[in-house]
Formats: sequence, C-alpha cells, structure tokens
Amino acid sequence: MAYRWWFQHYRYSLEPPLLTAHGPWLTREGIILQIAGDRTTGWGEIAPIPWFGSETLDQAWQFCASLPSGLTADAIANIPESLPACQFGFAWAWQQLHEDSPNQSIKLNYTALLPAGIDALSAWPGLYEQGYKTFKWKIAVYSPPIELEVLQALRAALPGDAKLRLDANGGLSSAAEVYLRECEGLDIEFLEQPLPPAELDKTLDLSNRFCTPLALDEAIASPRQLQHCYQRGWRGVFVVKPAIFGYPQILRDFCDRYPIDLVISSALETSIGRRHVLQMAQELQNCDRAVGFSQG
Repeated sequence: MAYRWWFQHYRYSLEPPLLTAHGPWLTREGIILQIAGDRTTGWGEIAPIPWFGSETLDQAWQFCASLPSGLTADAIANIPESLPACQFGFAWAWQQLHEDSPNQSIKLNYTALLPAGIDALSAWPGLYEQGYKTFKWKIAVYSPPIELEVLQALRAALPGDAKLRLDANGGLSSAAEVYLRECEGLDIEFLEQPLPPAELDKTLDLSNRFCTPLALDEAIASPRQLQHCYQRGWRGVFVVKPAIFGYPQILRDFCDRYPIDLVISSALETSIGRRHVLQMAQELQNCDRAVGFSQG
C-alpha cells in the first residue's frame, strides 16, 4: 500500500551558538516528513550532521525529491546506508503511522548543557535550581590552562549530588593526558570523545591508564563504527545520536545482543525528532544515567 507524504525544509538559529572543538554551530537545518494514513499521520525528522559522518542536508533533500508521491514500506526499507538520517526519519514516521498508542509518556533524567569556558561558573546555579543534577561542559574550546582552572572551580562549586560530564568532541589531542590527570579525584561522570575517532587505540590506552571513565561519541556515529569499536574491546560509555545513526531497529538489535553502557544523545532535533529519540532512550538506556538532552 502506498501513502501520500510531504517534506519540508526547516532552519533556525542556535541562540547562543553552540561552541565545540569543531568551532561554533550557528544554525540547525533539517527536513520534516509527514505521511498521511486513513486515520493517523506519521511525522518524522531528518536532522543530518555531516561532520559526524551522516549525509549532508542537500543529499537528504535530493533523496526525498527522488521518491514518488506514494510512499511504500519497501521504499523505506531500502534507503541506502549512506543516508542514515533519512533512514531514521522515514522509519519513525512509518512507525508512528502504524502504532496503536503513539503518545506514551516519557520519564527520564536530563542533562543541562553549560556554556563553554568561564561562563559555566555563573550558569550552573540557575540550572540546578530548575532541578538539573547532571551537567555537560564542552572542553577543547579554549586553551588548557584556562579550561583546567575553570574545571577545578566548577567541580568545587557544584553540590555533591551533581554529576559533571566533559565533552571534548575529539579535540584534546596531545593534551588528553593533562586533562585526565586533572580529572583524577574530581569525580567526573565521564569524559566524552577525548581524541579523534581515528585514534581508537590511544583512547583505549587512556581508558586503561586513568580512573575517569571515557565515552565514545563521534567514533560510534554509525552501526559499522559501533560494531568495530565494540569488537576492538571498547567497554566504556557509548554515546549514540539515534537521529544520525540509521534505522532505529539496528540500535535496538545491537543493545539486545550486547549489554553496553549506553547514553542516548541529542542531535539538536526539533520536537518531532526529539520525541522519537527520547522514546528510544526510555526503551534502551541505563536509567542511572541522564540522557544527553535538556528538559523541555
């Protein structure tokens, strides 16, 4: 059976811009999908991040434009591996079209993203008052001396029941050991992607030599990468962005087979993609860890 469907581009500014080791992220762009059934409508989102290894927005748009006006299950099942954000968006729209109770409640713990640099010190108190107990701080944005001084002050200021995650986006390079030595004794929940994805051997070595838990993110952005890192012996934290990972069932099957320490993370989706990703988090993630999303 073929269903009528539509797609539309979206674009919005990130205020303030998200500062990472890759540079400032100023705008978010993607595609919203709508599939019309007899009584229900399925919504999906294509939210690519090409520097993470997904398709580009142009590639996703060209794929959507190439499909006929009548959408079938076979068309969705045969989306190429090179279009993981498209796989995710279409699969969830199709699932929502056919599920009996699409509005299940979601109960999770959330993470507050702190601004990079010294501004984190003034940002956390208000977020803590809002109820956040897990904080994520981007590093490898400023020089190590500046960030390490702020890190000491931040960890000392946070209450004892607050958890702190660090995210380097692969940008620490030769400074990774310096940061990890500083982290010893600071009770850091984990340090995310200290080195570039290609440096898995060095990351494995760091995970064996330091007490602070490490996490992979950019290094496991696709099913092939996830399988490769697991087979190579990674048993730290796995931070996965389902919106750019591919068909949701691939991640479900992997988690059924391997008991990994999973954290589901945001790709800065709109509310449509966000709900789909959070449904996966409620299904798959260890409830002791907060998801890589802010509340609301």
